[in-house]
Amino acid sequence: MKLTRRTLLAGAPFGAGLLAAGLPGFAFAEAAPVKFRYLGSRGGISPHELADELGYFKGLGIELENVGYTGGGPESLFALASGSVDLGSAATPAVINSIAGGNDFVAAYPSNGINQQVKSVFYVLEDSPIKSIADLPGKTIAVNTLGAHLDFTVREALHSVGLSPDAAKLVVVPGPQLEQTLRSRQVDVAALGYWQATFAGALVTNGGVRGVFNDIGVLGELAGGFVILRRDFIAAHPEAARNFVQQSARAADWSRQNPGEARKALATILDRRGENGDLARYWTGFGLREGAQATDRDIDFWISVLERDGRLAKGKLKAADILYRPGEIKTN
Repeated sequence: MKLTRRTLLAGAPFGAGLLAAGLPGFAFAEAAPVKFRYLGSRGGISPHELADELGYFKGLGIELENVGYTGGGPESLFALASGSVDLGSAATPAVINSIAGGNDFVAAYPSNGINQQVKSVFYVLEDSPIKSIADLPGKTIAVNTLGAHLDFTVREALHSVGLSPDAAKLVVVPGPQLEQTLRSRQVDVAALGYWQATFAGALVTNGGVRGVFNDIGVLGELAGGFVILRRDFIAAHPEAARNFVQQSARAADWSRQNPGEARKALATILDRRGENGDLARYWTGFGLREGAQATDRDIDFWISVLERDGRLAKGKLKAADILYRPGEIKTN
């Protein structure tokens, strides 16, 4: 097997061959198991973790190994670049910035999508004077990490109403501490990402809060972030990479078709990790399209934003340079 830049990146939008009904027929195992080391996210899972729980990787030469937790996408990308892990997960603009900075990464599949059911919400206490995005200048917003999805969503929200992207102050607060930080009035706003629906559900259930805005209202429907592989890892393990993506997409489809069972699986995973499995009842799903398909807009939207803000040279990157298309791996 040889994987070239042309075969990896050329052609139609990602996901054309990933419809769940066809997945088993595309699975081919390599001779020896390939280990995929990764960092988990507290309170949630990615489709590949669900696929592993469902046994979809069995017999396909894939072994997943959780080597710890990540506070956010930039940390995950740093670990991937250093070789500490074999796959990362990060918000799309962080992925684009990382690739533009010289990392030879490929967006393997969307980890989550933003839609009316799965979204990031920016919460305040009920008695807060903050009523809209226009009230954010000078206020403090708690996010899980800087330089990732919530950071860029705040910047785009402020831009959308004609304010400076830097008008609000962002502070880093781990997901499990977001509710306490907001209720103790250490911050004005707590941002709960689409991947933190378990924490958001508990916050709302406990009462006394309201959402001011959400990311779908600012960004529209698109992929929130991607699972990332290194290009050399794909070249070394093309079949494992293809099976990994296809079975992860299959698990995402299963979760949408079986939401109750998916929450039970999440509860099992959280309990096994020593977290609170009861929070799984608040999980809203992955928010992905059928077959975990990505579109060019998922990437190009953020490329245009980064170009507009002077963070990316115009024309340096496009979606075709970033998205992985496993159906195009060729045999010499």
